[in-house]
Amino acid sequence: IELAKLGDLKREVVTFEQIPGEMLDATTAIEDKDFWSNPGFDPVGIVSAGLDTIGGQPRGASTITQQLVRARLLPPEAFEGSTYERKAREIIQSIRLTQAFPGEEGKKQIITAYLNQNFYGNQSYGVKAAAKGYFGKPLADLSLAQYAILAAIPQSPTKFDLIRNSVEQCLDASVPEGEECADFKLVVPPDTEIVQRRNKALEQMETRSTLTGKQHSIAEYEAAKLEPVELVPQVSTAWRAPHFVWQVRRSLGAMYCPETPNDCPEVDVAGYKVITTLDWSMQTSAEKWVYVAARAPNSKKVSAILSSRKIPRADRTWILGLRGRNVNNAAAGVMDYRTGEVLAYAGSASYTSKGNKKFQPKFDVLGDGWRQPGSAIKPIDYLVGIDDKTITAATMIMDVATNFGGGFVPTSADKLERGPVRVRSAIQFSLNVPAIKATIMSGLDHVFERTKEFGLRYPSTALPVLSMGIGTLETHPIDMVGAYGTIANGGVRMPRRVIGTILDSDGNVKWPTPQDQVEGTRVASVGAAYIVTDIMAGNTDTKINPYWGKWAIYDGNTRRPAAYKTGTTSDNKDVAAYGYVAAPSNKTAPAIVVGVWLGNSDGSPNDGKLSLDTAAPLWSAIMTEVTKGEPIAKFKAPNGLDVATVDAFTGLRPGPYTTKTVEEYFLPGTIPKQKQTARIGVAIDDATGLRWQNGCQGPKVTRGFVDLSEVESNFPAWQKANVAWGARAARGSGVGGGLKGTRTSYFYNGSFAPFGRSWGAPFAPTKVCPKYTPPVYCDPNELPTPEPSLPAPGPT
Repeated sequence: IELAKLGDLKREVVTFEQIPGEMLDATTAIEDKDFWSNPGFDPVGIVSAGLDTIGGQPRGASTITQQLVRARLLPPEAFEGSTYERKAREIIQSIRLTQAFPGEEGKKQIITAYLNQNFYGNQSYGVKAAAKGYFGKPLADLSLAQYAILAAIPQSPTKFDLIRNSVEQCLDASVPEGEECADFKLVVPPDTEIVQRRNKALEQMETRSTLTGKQHSIAEYEAAKLEPVELVPQVSTAWRAPHFVWQVRRSLGAMYCPETPNDCPEVDVAGYKVITTLDWSMQTSAEKWVYVAARAPNSKKVSAILSSRKIPRADRTWILGLRGRNVNNAAAGVMDYRTGEVLAYAGSASYTSKGNKKFQPKFDVLGDGWRQPGSAIKPIDYLVGIDDKTITAATMIMDVATNFGGGFVPTSADKLERGPVRVRSAIQFSLNVPAIKATIMSGLDHVFERTKEFGLRYPSTALPVLSMGIGTLETHPIDMVGAYGTIANGGVRMPRRVIGTILDSDGNVKWPTPQDQVEGTRVASVGAAYIVTDIMAGNTDTKINPYWGKWAIYDGNTRRPAAYKTGTTSDNKDVAAYGYVAAPSNKTAPAIVVGVWLGNSDGSPNDGKLSLDTAAPLWSAIMTEVTKGEPIAKFKAPNGLDVATVDAFTGLRPGPYTTKTVEEYFLPGTIPKQKQTARIGVAIDDATGLRWQNGCQGPKVTRGFVDLSEVESNFPAWQKANVAWGARAARGSGVGGGLKGTRTSYFYNGSFAPFGRSWGAPFAPTKVCPKYTPPVYCDPNELPTPEPSLPAPGPT
């Protein structure tokens, strides 16, 4: 199936005299303020950029001449070697180009070539084609703001493509938001990065306009910053899987123009035939499900849409439950985690549908959106601790609302405090406090860096913070799909690929060559990865987890083993689910990992819907469909793992007061040697149930009771919260008074208590028994009358 033709370009050339001064000034102001006087490079800028890079804020310092040299004049071998070597070659060639075209006339030729050769997105090469493609006007007729926004695009043409950043603004005020609108215009929202960069260009033009000088007043520049960005109507793309096609184009650019991947003519003019990794059947499935999840509930014809797409009745309940819940967009990705191949890619709920503020169809949320993963990050963070042997799947962590400093007091969504829980249960039931504690135990900086090894990218300003343990750091959803694939692949991360083979115009294989074999990178031990897989696999088994387990994967009546986790941000802006099935024994068959996201393009929260109501069923629907008919495989434990019996509450070796045990997997050398210490023996007066003291009625017995005095003692704030919880828990489950209104609870809640309605033992009584004084009878007549004996019953 042909997805797209990339050679359909708009390319128009202008002479220097045909370029308005504002276009030239906008370009030099934002890209190269000393263009008209520098020798082809900017030594001061290079030093400044170097200092910023050392300081943790990397940025480029390429002049217009350097950019032209890099894009058009350097041979492929010039891009070999280190960054410094490449930059040196680039500077040398820039100096030579400036010397070859000296003086003002030479500068005119250089900037004219630059503006004619630049890629401006929207298949437009050259500023003249961009003006016509975006605004439907000759270059000479643009406004000050339009010149500035064109100048702002070349830094990242794909990212700043105005069409991809646009939304459809309804011109009929009577149409409710979210409904389809027949009469609309394309606008780029003022809060987008490209409009902000335009305004930066306008601000710099106020003092850096070499050619137009004082032709424009400060008031005109300020007015230009407020000018709406309106685009001419576009011919609908004939591409199939358009968001995926953009990813292919980006990958081709990175391969053939590594220094300028977003501005790579070879992608469009070389005549390559690219065989992608896409599985068309899986793609149509992903596109269908994200549409019915996010767009159908907002349509008046929802029932007809579901019927036309043959949505099973079992799935219609959760879809119809999204009506009126302010969920307008969705995205989904499917990968083969053994190869890294992308098999399906839906960057929005529908690329070709009409959009609005909450639904921007052209924007690729999956690959370009920065979204919080929420609790979906927890398995990765816990895996780091297990792999480092900082914790095990059996480690007990107190689920108690705790002030971690700075007023940060996280709780679980249900405001329950379950007290002692093992890591396995904390992951399966998505408890927030244990996740944050585990991240602290592993080290914030360490976890931050380790998650990057799983393929997660963060914004350049992101820093390790306490809340990252519950997924507040933004990343790209497709990176989360890859990270889960890494867990599924036994801790080996495969590079994400959208290209299978590249053929030249004669049909010869241009890529991959024998030197281009794809190899994975081990980022975690196979044992640690399996332990986390085994934990998440419980989330598709209703016997282990009846809440998440209701979205298990079935092929007919047979449950397919799968592992998954959901994520909901604290304000319900993002809901997501990621998970995978066991790899089939056939090495050529795909090993599937699926990730889904739902939310709104403008970041507004949904109306009270959690991931378990939205993302989990969407993930289940796609996973069920893309694996249908494939052989059912089981997750298999790797060699080298140990199995041991531990106390079900403390995760330590069973002790004299252990009431329930479980079996657990351990990495070699991590089986606990210590017997459980969170319960101690206390002497009790059996007659009263109070603490024993000499002289009590008796008999004296020793029983096991919960003891939190040494639990998490390395963290005083945690221990303080634990003791306060214990004082309330001694009164039973459901006792309030915790931080932020939390209540005590047996694990998991009042309806489901897999380890009994207990914390492993009762809390010890605080009072001692009264000393027993036997009654004294002075008069024999005062002795109590013995009970009369009853005759033995006769035969009946």
